[in-house]
This record gives sequence, structure tokens and C-alpha cells, in this order.
Amino acid sequence: MNKTTGRQVSAEAQALPGRAGDIFQLLRDGRARTRAELAGITGLARSTVATRIDALISSGLVGPAGEATSSGGRPPSRFAFNPAARVVLAVDVGATHVALAVTDLGGSVLAERRVDQQVADGPEKVLGLVVREAAKLLASASRGVADLAGVGIGLPGPVEHDTGRPVKPPIMPGWDGFDVVRFVQRSLPVPVLVDNDVNIMALGERTAHWPDQDNFIFVKVATGIGAGIISSGQLQRGANGTAGDLGHVRVPRGDHVLCRCGNHGCLEALASGPAIAAGLRSEGLEAATGADVVSLVAHGNQQAVQALRQAGRDVGDVLATVVNLLNPSVIVIGGSIGESGEHLVAGVREVVYRRSLPLATSQLRIGLSHAGDKAAILGASQLVTQHVLSPAVIEATLAGNAMAG
Repeated sequence: MNKTTGRQVSAEAQALPGRAGDIFQLLRDGRARTRAELAGITGLARSTVATRIDALISSGLVGPAGEATSSGGRPPSRFAFNPAARVVLAVDVGATHVALAVTDLGGSVLAERRVDQQVADGPEKVLGLVVREAAKLLASASRGVADLAGVGIGLPGPVEHDTGRPVKPPIMPGWDGFDVVRFVQRSLPVPVLVDNDVNIMALGERTAHWPDQDNFIFVKVATGIGAGIISSGQLQRGANGTAGDLGHVRVPRGDHVLCRCGNHGCLEALASGPAIAAGLRSEGLEAATGADVVSLVAHGNQQAVQALRQAGRDVGDVLATVVNLLNPSVIVIGGSIGESGEHLVAGVREVVYRRSLPLATSQLRIGLSHAGDKAAILGASQLVTQHVLSPAVIEATLAGNAMAG
């Protein structure tokens, strides 16, 4: 820890009220620190820091991490965040699958499973599967429900974040307004957080691979098209949770194409997996799904390659406006179609760099997802830990432990 001046300590102390939950935030980076170091950072008395650390140790969230070098006398003890204290159930519900994982509080995957399941089968069937698989995964990770800190769920449609209820999702019949949180909590009585799948993919990708980028956009190109927007370090959901719905932005060349939303010319009607497949079928190729498109591209079919490149240009048409409006430093392309190779990304770059303002693109990076199909799981885990490890929730947890004790 670098030494700080009295003025610096005062400023940090003002920003850090000194509750145990606030001190815990300093330890979340995994670096071990002594009580004296924490007292120096916060400006609190060592006795106050010691009391806070003792409470965190009792909760299991903080543990001993060896001893620091002594300058004379007994070496001081160091303490660090213990991510193994609790676990998280992370769930990614897709159009045709459910992926689940048990992670520790640091996001490391301890056990995972992927199951074929149609989201159109309805919430009771899909969430019933989630609950059953959760018990199996916890057991395989040698953990129980008592160890569960929370459940994070990503859904392939708009979600009212405050309630976790889907809002008129186009590919999820029977889900509109369904109380996902209450259904899951009947079996798993812990905090349950629900968000749109592309939002949690943005969280997962950024946390794992771009932690220093505060202005970041994740674009999912699959059965649908959407974006997770992180601006000034915060995920932007908008007033009703529909921020980032790129799929229903109009693309000029698609005026004659009817979208499932009822409008003409939507990006999703031209550049999604099913839309690209439909275009290739009209050219005489066998392509029923987006997966077929990916397979054709992998085998070097030039019609498929060109169709994917044009889809990238269409996505770029919309993203050029987004770049001028939000000025991100990184745009990551993911999803089953987005991850199919550089052809789609090349089309995106071609249009974005041509049509966006030079200053907005001077340091802009556009590339493929590094997290791949793990992005949603990592993000669902992050969604939970951001909540359960926040200062306010840590304080409430410690207060509850003290009353129980």
C-alpha cells in the first residue's frame, strides 16, 4: 500500500463512511491488508477497524491471509476477501436452452450444466427445471442451499429490473408479467435478481475481460439482436428496462421486410440468425436456423459468408448512431451469430468507422467476445454479487448475524 498524505486520507475517509460494509469494499479486490493499512486508508481508529474486521471474519466473508513483514515485534496479521464463503446460482435462459452454474463470490465456476429447453414452453416448466437442476449443481459442488447467497437469472426478453417480471417478451409466450422472483424463492429462499440476457452478458464480458473500460457496449446477435450498455461504469437499463433494444431500430434497406413486432425494416428482421437463414433459403441453400448459417460459413460457403458480412453492415448502420451518441471505447460482438467469426465483425467495422465521427472512433475497438457462451453465466453471477456484497446489504447481513448471535 502506498503511503498517503493527511489530505489524501481525509478525502478518502469522507468517501468511505467506515461501516464494516464500506471497509469490506476495500478488500474485494483480493489484496490482503493489515488493520493498520485499513486504518490508514480510512482515517478510522485502529480499534474501530479491528471491530469491523472481527464482524466480517465472523460472517466468513473475510479470512486471515498470513502475516505482513514486521518492522519489529510480532508481525501484524493480514486479512483478505474469502470468495468461497458463499456461492451463487447463475442462470442463462435462452430461446432453446438453459445454462446453469454454481460460482463462488469471485465468479469462479464450481459446477455447470446446459440443458435443451424451449423458453416458449412457459415459465413454470422452465423455472421448474432451473430449481431441480440447482439442487443437483449445488450437490456436485459440495454445497447446499444454506451456502447460497443468491440467484441471478438472464431472460431473452425485456425485464422490469425492479420486480424481475418480463414485459411483453416477443419470443416468450406466457411469461408476460410472470413473477419469476416469487416462483424461484419458493424453493430457493434467497435474493433472486432477474435481467435481460444481453445486460448480464455485458456485465460478464466487461468484468472478466474489460474491467478498466467504463464505456462499453456488448451486442448480441442471435435469434434476436440487442445491446447491453455500460456508461461511466454503470449498466444502463433505461426507464422501463428496454435500453439497448437495437433489434427494432429501422434499417433503411429493409423497408419491404416485415418484422415480427409488426413494423417494417427492423434490424432483427434483416440481420438475426433466422433472418439470415431465410435469405439463404431464398437463394436455394438449406438453412433452417442460425446454427445452419454458422455451419455454412464454417465450411466456407461464399453465399453464407457474404450474407453474414451484409448482416454486419446492417448492424453497423445502427451502431454508427450509437457510437456518435454514447461514445463507447469498446464494442464487443457476441451471441451465436456474432461469435461465428470475423465476417460479421468486418461488416460492422466497415460501416461504423466510415459513418461515425472521427473523434468518436479514434480510440474505438470493435471485436469478438472473449467470454463467448460463458458471458451470460459470468454476468448472472456478477449481478448477484454486486447486490449481496454491496455496503448496505453487508451491513444488514452483519446486523442479522449479531441479532442471531
